[in-house]
Amino acid sequence: MRLAGKKVIALVENEFEDLELWYPVLRAREEGAEVVLVGPRAKAEYKGKYGVPVQTDAAFDDIDPNDFDGILVPGGWAPDKLRRYEPVLNMVRAMDAAQKPIGHICHAGWVLISAGILRGKRVTSTPGIRDDMVNAGAAWVDEPVVVDGHIISSRRPPDLPLYAKAFCDALAGT
Repeated sequence: MRLAGKKVIALVENEFEDLELWYPVLRAREEGAEVVLVGPRAKAEYKGKYGVPVQTDAAFDDIDPNDFDGILVPGGWAPDKLRRYEPVLNMVRAMDAAQKPIGHICHAGWVLISAGILRGKRVTSTPGIRDDMVNAGAAWVDEPVVVDGHIISSRRPPDLPLYAKAFCDALAGT
């Protein structure tokens, strides 16, 4: 299993896009990675946009990003909440500084915008936040998945197979 020994943070908050959380989490786990579900509170239940529940393993404040090899940020409406937590922004900034894989899909680009790490990066997202991405200094393109160094971005659920593969490929290279 090519991701054995790798550890990944998967961020969680209410109204995450169900598939955009679970598909890459399960893909990484299938390849041997340990994926830790991290939210505002440990051992708490959060619900996706379509009602699929998830129980977190750890709280934001319990996580040292230096202990992890990558981070996944799901879309949905959760990113608008996630971007308001300083520990989340600090995790994303730490991953960026260490050049570790940062996967984001759909509206998840909002978190990277708030972390201030997109200037000069080539990315994609749901077209609904294209202007936000551009105003943050990113070069936005309408492609299923975009890899710019350690930042892996995708548009929406139909792009999940390419996105999850690209994230796992990047994680395997770390």
